[in-house]
Amino acid sequence: MASIHLGGCQNGDMGSYYQMGPHTLMVPMELFALNRQRLCERLKQRIGHESNCGRNSFPGRAMVLLQGGNDFSLYDTDVDLEFRQEAYFHWAFGVLEPGVYGAICVETGNSILFFPRLPEEYAIWMGKLFTPEDYRRRYAVERVCYVDEMAKVLKDMRPGVLLTLSGINTDSKRTAVEATFDGISQFNVNNKILHSEISECRVTKTPLEIEVLRFANKISSEAHIEVMKAIRPGCMEYQCEAIFKKEVYSRGGCRHVSYTCICGSGENGAVLHYGHAGAPNNRIIKDGDMCLFDMGASYYGYCSDITCSFPASGRFTTDQRNIYNAVLMANRAVLAEIKPGVSWVSMHVLANRVLLTELTRCGILCGDIEMMMKANLGAVFQPHGLGHFMGCDVHDVGGYPEEASSSGSASPLMCKQPERPTKPGLRNLRTARLLAPGMVLTIEPGCYFIPHALDKALNDSCHSKFLVAKEICRLRNFGGVRIEDNVVVTCTGAELLTNVPRKVEQIEAIMCEGRS
Repeated sequence: MASIHLGGCQNGDMGSYYQMGPHTLMVPMELFALNRQRLCERLKQRIGHESNCGRNSFPGRAMVLLQGGNDFSLYDTDVDLEFRQEAYFHWAFGVLEPGVYGAICVETGNSILFFPRLPEEYAIWMGKLFTPEDYRRRYAVERVCYVDEMAKVLKDMRPGVLLTLSGINTDSKRTAVEATFDGISQFNVNNKILHSEISECRVTKTPLEIEVLRFANKISSEAHIEVMKAIRPGCMEYQCEAIFKKEVYSRGGCRHVSYTCICGSGENGAVLHYGHAGAPNNRIIKDGDMCLFDMGASYYGYCSDITCSFPASGRFTTDQRNIYNAVLMANRAVLAEIKPGVSWVSMHVLANRVLLTELTRCGILCGDIEMMMKANLGAVFQPHGLGHFMGCDVHDVGGYPEEASSSGSASPLMCKQPERPTKPGLRNLRTARLLAPGMVLTIEPGCYFIPHALDKALNDSCHSKFLVAKEICRLRNFGGVRIEDNVVVTCTGAELLTNVPRKVEQIEAIMCEGRS
């Protein structure tokens, strides 16, 4: 079967793994078995807690029921959109195909997958039809049945309760898709606890998950370097996007990118989510432009998210060097301070302080840094949060547990988490949590000259007194700089997963190499 291979026998069982060719990472199905095990252990604790509190909500055996993603066609056509698996389902099972359900017995950890029963004609258009036994070996689960058998199979297992997924994504504000099937009304269903517990499991990554994230970062880093080597004034922004996508696919088997590529040059570098349908990376890159390229590949459903900023000419001007180094110093200040127990909000504040200090040193700002901090001047130049969790989603879940829970409260197994800040800039943080080992985050301070934000600040006496108006006017069309790295929190600090040139001299050397 494409992309999933059967490895050698261990302990009498056939081991399966995912790999997109011999030059790419081998991902064992053990990764997902371990994720399911962690989920079951956490749910056992939760059920025990509920029982100890006198809430007998879980009669008999509990089973998790998750529904995978479905195929969708392009509007009213018969052209299928390229399928990508729903993230919670992928985290638990690693299944590539659409239309699949998965059930996990909380008590034993045993898992069943339910695949759609496909018609014989499918073999003509889509290839060989695989049997339940093929899928069982492919995904290393205890049993595989068809979706049309699900009600009977689950009924025969006599679960006391089916735990289904219902909760809010605190970034998109959208609700997770809850599993449903013909016959579910026969069962006792609880949708109040699974979302908080599985989301919390996803916040901290296992060593096997970190290895996949490390590989996605490696391939994306190499692709960013190739873009730096290839870029020339006169190129189209989308040509740089094309180079990146080609490199991550050919080097690492990364068919998908984690999000829409952002290839902003010149003033487009100040558009935080540039590259959308109305501005599809379609500007000609000019000599003298600063480029801000935010692109990350996804490998087997695990993301990367890297931003590199560099001059189109290959040589930094004085302004470009000053602003770039200000952002780099903010990035490295945060990297040096990351460790378990540190507040992510305090890291955002640290990055703002360093940035404002350096912009003052460059003569772009003037005045007392402490007064700037009190006025929240940092939000003028960096309106977004410092970074976010990353995993099976590029903006991974678990940032604000209280907001996410369908019942309005986070898991009772957790300590109370900080609430979302309310100040500009800070309120855009995708998490305010204290850091813990195994968390994977982005560090992405930036400095942007956004005309709307600058005009607003110049007309606000609280901010305008710190702005050197002549310099702000001169840099109005500069664009922006963002330096985004991916890190994993360790027991003593942080491991930097991203490996691209960051110092000015390193970037210029790489770009010179590409031109020689």
